[in-house]
Amino acid sequence: MKRTGLFALILCIALTLPGCAARSGGKDSPALPQPQNTTAAQAKASASPGKAAADLVPARLARNGEGVPVLKVYDVKNEKLEELSVEEYLPAVLAGEMAGDWPLEALKAQAILARTFVLQFVTEKKSRYEGADISTDIEEAQAYDAAGVNERIRQAVAETRGMVLNAGGELPYAWFHAHSGGLTARAKEGLDYEKDEPGYTQCVKGMENDEAPPEAAHWEAAFTEEEIIAAMKDVGAPVTGVTGVSIGQRGESGRAATLIVSGREVSAPALRIALGSTKMRSCLLESLRVEDNQVKMKGRGYGHGVGMSQWGAYAMAKAGRTAEEIVTHYFRDVTLDKAWE
Repeated sequence: MKRTGLFALILCIALTLPGCAARSGGKDSPALPQPQNTTAAQAKASASPGKAAADLVPARLARNGEGVPVLKVYDVKNEKLEELSVEEYLPAVLAGEMAGDWPLEALKAQAILARTFVLQFVTEKKSRYEGADISTDIEEAQAYDAAGVNERIRQAVAETRGMVLNAGGELPYAWFHAHSGGLTARAKEGLDYEKDEPGYTQCVKGMENDEAPPEAAHWEAAFTEEEIIAAMKDVGAPVTGVTGVSIGQRGESGRAATLIVSGREVSAPALRIALGSTKMRSCLLESLRVEDNQVKMKGRGYGHGVGMSQWGAYAMAKAGRTAEEIVTHYFRDVTLDKAWE
């Protein structure tokens, strides 16, 4: 797995979307709900009617001779603005997010999400770079690795050409993460999503197998009192010391929604970002204690837990599942539609 790009994007998503929540669980976690898997056929049957995918393409994007939308992409590395069709832009994104030797159907699932992501970004947001629709800046958008593109990646993009997620006539947030730790999360739980819960998120089995690296499946971290004090200040809940730490509220998947530090309750996802999302790798905590003047944590999974688990996609593809089956496992009431031919 291309971990640098992937883990940077996890941080990017958590920073650019409305937070990163979770409701954690240890041995005393409440009973978890039975995941409701949605087959591709069920998704097509239950998705509410709305605009066709072709109508979801931002009108301000010009089209090339083949009818594919053209993006003005700011290349951060080379400090230049260039025009690329969406299909020309995607291979480098895919190379930044997954290793090129991963199963083809996993790569195709990621390509569908990446295509949906960029169109949704252009629809709702403005690039921080003058004149650009989007950039290769990981803090703004998706990972980007033009040097990592290979034939398998090109094939994954070509075989999903024009395909996007359609959530009843809207482009959904194409959320994904590295490893769910067992169960995925809904947006309010995993991302502190401020709006109403989207109809396409769900809490389902992550589907990861034993091939996921140990550091993605399980993690441990220790933070000094100074680090905790600085992070609490960053999230607007200053403390002068760490007299205790515990989980406040939990969510459907067992993730911590809030943490209580020295009597102050704060958003667990927000504190995770402040502490460093590559160190506190998830809000799915198994243990949390103060010991030897440090706050010590153990947890499962890597990332916010919302949407598609990349290691889950890997395992599903290895087991013979298609890209459509993978995507519709993680997102409910969506269809996979062609926005262009």
